[in-house]
Amino acid sequence: MLKHNVRAFSTLEDLSWAAACAFEDLARLKFVAGKTFCAALSGGLTPRLLYQILAGRALLGRIEWKNVQLFQVDERCVPPDHPDSNYRMIREALLDSGEIPPGNFHRMQAEEADLEKVARDYAAELARVLEPQDGLRPRLDIVFLGMGPDGHTASLFPGTAALEEQSLWVCPNRVERLGMSRLTMTLPLLNASAHVIFLVAGADKAETLVKVLEGPPGELPAQRIQPVDGSVSWFLDEAAARKLSPATKGES
Repeated sequence: MLKHNVRAFSTLEDLSWAAACAFEDLARLKFVAGKTFCAALSGGLTPRLLYQILAGRALLGRIEWKNVQLFQVDERCVPPDHPDSNYRMIREALLDSGEIPPGNFHRMQAEEADLEKVARDYAAELARVLEPQDGLRPRLDIVFLGMGPDGHTASLFPGTAALEEQSLWVCPNRVERLGMSRLTMTLPLLNASAHVIFLVAGADKAETLVKVLEGPPGELPAQRIQPVDGSVSWFLDEAAARKLSPATKGES
């Protein structure tokens, strides 16, 4: 089983700065190597501050944004200006800064009626930009994921069909308990990534984190993020990490 790197921070701000520094470091390595840096961003409340930091003055000029390609991990099936849109949050927190060339962000058009076609088109865009070798899946350099109190990540919810997808890289997922459909990257794609960083904050995640990081493997969607040839890190705030054992948190 893949070993998780768990880092607990006092606040969401500390967590977000650490994630921003990880992004900057990896982006710089790719730029120096003359390669494009490809990242996938999640929605929700927790990563907003991270995106604001990436767009802020403190990192101005330290990230070669023209060398960065950004994708969405998942999207709700709402218009892009809807308050629940992951794209809207990312645009307001990061893209509106004007630092990122408009063509370097790849939006999931989940407001369209034919979600199967949208998923195919998004997978084709991933292949076009990442240029995977024959027979291999696209390899994202970094993926930022969140985790819900139910253990879901991306839009891979417990008991939903997309969680069992074995071949498609992107697919629609009907979440009956929410009464809505979403578009999401799948486990085959996420587990081909080089680096996955979970950003988890809030006391409502504490019980689930114990199950995910200390319980039997594979029961919750977040536990199924196991990159084949990559790393998984968990960046937690104090409230989320409060019920974990000292050993899990790396404390003596």
